[in-house]
Order: sequence, then C-alpha cells, then structure tokens
Amino acid sequence: TGLPPALCQVLARRGIAAEAAEGFLTPRLSELLPDPRGLKDMETAARRFLSAVTRRERIAVFADYDVDGGASAALLLDWLRGMGRDATLYIPDRIDEGYGPNEPAMQRLAAAHDLIVCVDCGTLSHGPIAAAEGADVIVLDHHLGGETLPPALAVVNPNRQDESGDLGYLCAAGVVFLMLVEVRRQLREAGDGIGPDLMALLDLVALATVADVAPLIGANRALVRQGLAVMT
Repeated sequence: TGLPPALCQVLARRGIAAEAAEGFLTPRLSELLPDPRGLKDMETAARRFLSAVTRRERIAVFADYDVDGGASAALLLDWLRGMGRDATLYIPDRIDEGYGPNEPAMQRLAAAHDLIVCVDCGTLSHGPIAAAEGADVIVLDHHLGGETLPPALAVVNPNRQDESGDLGYLCAAGVVFLMLVEVRRQLREAGDGIGPDLMALLDLVALATVADVAPLIGANRALVRQGLAVMT
C-alpha cells in the first residue's frame, strides 16, 4: 500500500486487506450509503412524512432522551425548519415516564397532532402506539424488535426480526437520515425540488453514531467522516 509500517500493522490487525485499505481509510458516502428502500416500510414512512409536510399537518416528534434520540429529533426539526415548517418535540421524563412512548403522552399528542414520529424508540411500544388514536404513527428506530410489531403506520428499523440485519449497525440517527434521503428522492421524483441540504446535517449523525457506540463499519464510517468535516 505504500503506507507507514505502523499504520499497516493496525490495518492488518483489523483484518483489512491491502486492496481495501484506501477505502477503509477514506470512506466515501457516495459509495457506502445504502439505498433507503432496502429497509422495510421506508417508502411508506417517507411518503407519509412528506405528505404531512406538504399538507401543513400538525407533526409531533417523540424522542428518546439520550444523545441518539436528541440528535435524531434535531435532524427532523432542522429539516422541517428548512422547509418552513415546525413540529412539537416531546422527550419523556427519564424518572417519571421512563424509556419510550407511554400511553398518556401518546394520547395527548394524538389529540393535538396528525402525525407522530417516534425516534430511537417505539419498536416494542404496542400499547402506547395503539393508544394514539386519531393520529398516524411512524417509528424510526434501531433497537431489537420482537416477534410482532406495534400498530404503527410504518416501523423502519434495521433490527426488525424480518430484516436481514445487514444495516443493524446503524444508530437511530442513521435511520432518520436514510428516511430524509428517501424523502429527498420522492421530492425530486415529484418535481418539487430536493429540500434542505442533507450533507449539512451529518454532524448530528456523526455525534449520535459515536455517542451511541455504534460500530464504525460500513456506512457508519462514511457518515462519521463526513460529519466530522461538517463540525470543523
């Protein structure tokens, strides 16, 4: 490879072949970003989210309280503001409400909103999502799913039991970013432009990926590399 011996030793210990060294050290998003449509329910989730935006419906974002959840929510809120829209952000109290959607909160949000997007949570929240009567619910998550899915309009999660698991290394912010990539595609196909600059949002994806201790493999390497460039 012509690289310094010490670096070669590190690459060798990580099982990186000589011909793969350049791609490992300089990962490119254009080469590593997966097609969002490879995830189940992705097209449905993006279509419903975009419909809520264009119809100026009331949107709520229910987020986990950790860095991944906060960054995932910020991705959606920043993108929406770039479109001249806003949304209600709901983060449960860690002590009083615990992790994930709860029935009282979902009922209140459903009474005042048309669409609820759960980020970094929701895959196992059957009861709370069922309680959100009158509103559509989209789940964008990465936690291991159970044998059955909650009654949401869409559950986008690379760790659903009926997924291949190939993208199981993504954090929730990575899943949210892929949905925004799909939204961008649907906007372009409809002739409505492309929306806000997604590359400018990668600092949030990088922060969430590292803070959630997601493995730096596959697309995560490129997401973090580009995100660090945005930060600097």
